[in-house]
Amino acid sequence: MSVAFDLPWGGPEELVQLPDAYRAVDTEQLSALVALAFERWHLHPDTEVSIAVVDEERMTQLHEQWLDLPGATDVMSFPMDELREGTPERPSLGVLGDVVLCPPVAARQAAAAGHSTQDELCLLTAHSLLHLLGHDHAEEHERARMFAAQRGLLEEFLGRDAPVETMS
Repeated sequence: MSVAFDLPWGGPEELVQLPDAYRAVDTEQLSALVALAFERWHLHPDTEVSIAVVDEERMTQLHEQWLDLPGATDVMSFPMDELREGTPERPSLGVLGDVVLCPPVAARQAAAAGHSTQDELCLLTAHSLLHLLGHDHAEEHERARMFAAQRGLLEEFLGRDAPVETMS
């Protein structure tokens, strides 16, 4: 599995200068979550995904540019090769796409839902990966299927109940 991170800090000395929400971004944890998702959803180990971490200003720009919606949101998904879940015999291979996380929004949602910002970032990453695989939640039957897959992955990964779903 190839996951690349685009972070707004160059090292620990820069990270400590950012708001607390950014310190909750645990790239090792998110990489492990992505690895489990690739295994569960049968994505080839050479499949690529990137995770960008942005501030509210940049997320607002992306949200308005791509969805014509105002303000910052928690996460956005940009599929590339329109991959779908594979099978054990035929895992999907290609460029899955880009996940864009906004830790300040995630931190507010986490506080409102009563769980940690790290849990929220895991939830948002799982949610975004499912969007990259073509899942949606516009219709109730789609929502039920997508959120069940999200919850199942998170419960397996965290070894406990998944955090409560949040929607910005």
